[in-house]
Amino acid sequence: MSPTRCVPLSVLDLVPVGTGVTPAEAIRGSLELARRAEQLGYTRYWLAEHHGMPGIASSATTLLIGQVAAATSTIRVGSGGVMLPNHAPLAVAEQFGTLGVLFPGRIDLGIGRAPGTDPATARALRRAAGSLAVNDFADRLAELTTFLAGGAFAADHPMHGVAAFPQAPTPPLWLLGSSGYSAQVAGMLGLPFAFAHHFSAANTIPALDLYRRSFRGSPGRERPYAIVATAVICADDDDQAQWLQAPVRLAMLRLRGGRPGMFPSPQEAADHPWTPQERAAAENITSSHIVGSPMTVRAGLDALLDATDADEIMIVTNTQQPADRVRSLELVAEIGDLAPADPAGVGVG
Repeated sequence: MSPTRCVPLSVLDLVPVGTGVTPAEAIRGSLELARRAEQLGYTRYWLAEHHGMPGIASSATTLLIGQVAAATSTIRVGSGGVMLPNHAPLAVAEQFGTLGVLFPGRIDLGIGRAPGTDPATARALRRAAGSLAVNDFADRLAELTTFLAGGAFAADHPMHGVAAFPQAPTPPLWLLGSSGYSAQVAGMLGLPFAFAHHFSAANTIPALDLYRRSFRGSPGRERPYAIVATAVICADDDDQAQWLQAPVRLAMLRLRGGRPGMFPSPQEAADHPWTPQERAAAENITSSHIVGSPMTVRAGLDALLDATDADEIMIVTNTQQPADRVRSLELVAEIGDLAPADPAGVGVG
């Protein structure tokens, strides 16, 4: 990015499992990607929780966070995010307390309120037929923050006398969102906020505006701090980047059609018998993605920063081959003029 508009860059990983790639190979590829991101100077490396998708291997998010943190030494590692409807707040507090003990000062806890899956799988995860209401999310979030802080519940609270162990210094808590609800809650609670621009671009500006208008200072955070997560594929030239991007369009088309599968190869995407309607739908879904040569990606990232005034950009890169993700991150690091990152993060506590 231009020297006058530099912000920290980070990585969001869904651990894509490509056609012809085993889940074990995909996970090893993510560990290598995390090590390379640390070497390049990226600020943090988050993993996203998804379920019921053969082409994504990040369902056991907390386990992967531990593996990535163990494979690296300075980069911040966390969840982008843990989907709170799927988990008991006590279990989340225990898991992240354990991670905080193992990797002090390096763990982030990003929380989302969507299930990260289809309704049937969500019911299987929760063992409950009903959907999670807004009030339930607020109650669960309050429980989680109390557990993390080692606080006590009121005598008439159902969790009175319950505590989470092991205790560790409270990891930075982030709210994630793709609409205005989490943006407003994050602002009212004085929390940092991460927005999913990569699949909800139409809501990005309204949500960030709402977050900043709603923000109330909290201990340790006097001003709002917003991450914008965006899909990026950078290659040596525009044609190569578009070749690597084609599988993303096909994968998104299949997912929206209720047919998730392995992440396709570029050749699969080229051989797909695209109808005009499919092509238009896929291009619409991925219209906010930043794809191209370093010059093209630089322009796209600068435009995104100008539009959002983001404090940090989080890069989502899905390709069929892990090596192409590494190369994309290397090129984006050159664009961003990254240097080895401060292990405590840049501007985030």
